[in-house]
Amino acid sequence: MVAIIPFYRSFTKTLLKPIVRTLSVSPSRLQVRSMAESASSPFKKIQVQRDDTTFDAYVVGKEDAPGIVVVQEWWGVDYEVKNHALKISQLDPGFKALIPDLYRGKVGLDAAEAQHLMDGLDWQGAVKDISASVNWLKANGSKKVGVTGYCMGGALSIASSVLLPEVDAVVAFYGVPSSALADLAKAKAPVQAHFGELDSLVGFADVTAAKALEEKLKASGIPYEVHIYPGNGHAFMNRSPEGIQRRKGMGMPDEDEAAVELAWSRFRAWMSRYLSA
Repeated sequence: MVAIIPFYRSFTKTLLKPIVRTLSVSPSRLQVRSMAESASSPFKKIQVQRDDTTFDAYVVGKEDAPGIVVVQEWWGVDYEVKNHALKISQLDPGFKALIPDLYRGKVGLDAAEAQHLMDGLDWQGAVKDISASVNWLKANGSKKVGVTGYCMGGALSIASSVLLPEVDAVVAFYGVPSSALADLAKAKAPVQAHFGELDSLVGFADVTAAKALEEKLKASGIPYEVHIYPGNGHAFMNRSPEGIQRRKGMGMPDEDEAAVELAWSRFRAWMSRYLSA
């Protein structure tokens, strides 16, 4: 973990420079904020076993459908990743989505909190959480299982293609893992990746990072697609009213519904192709 954390700190500093100066983080506040759960939620809360511990996860979708592990952004398991998982569960022909709680119940409601949480993440441990989540889905009715994720989760999704042979397909959004975490030239599962042309997270999700990823995937010999969306910035898939407001507050002004729909159609086609029994 020592070699991985500085890489991610460098891009968070780029993103947060105008935002974090006046904010402070209280770990107890993070914990309290994460506790509210709607009684009407379509998600089933479960516990997943990993080594000698368990962690919470949230499941939605058809029982025997192909499974997809949905990996959070740096915010944690908040409304946006749940929106994505719910959308995935409703895509034709139907998927069973599972969100592992990598932060163990904590959620950041502003950028400083999110940075604090991501800086403290055990990335190798997060990969193990994804592995346990994939295996839970396969033990509970899903014959094949893919992994998807956004920002931090996108990077972890691509890492799972390299590190987890049980993964059958990956779709990643605007995030590339460091070479300290995974050698992308050794990817094993098919990877589809999506990036915004205007993404400013240098070396992590900008166009240069996307093209470098494409070269690595080409060297791996696996099926892959890398898509770059003109005029779009980081986190362009976040289209809930709260997500749009949050993006605007962080200086991400684009609102391109056509790009979002195109990305979802490519997602559905990729996962349907590689997760069909």
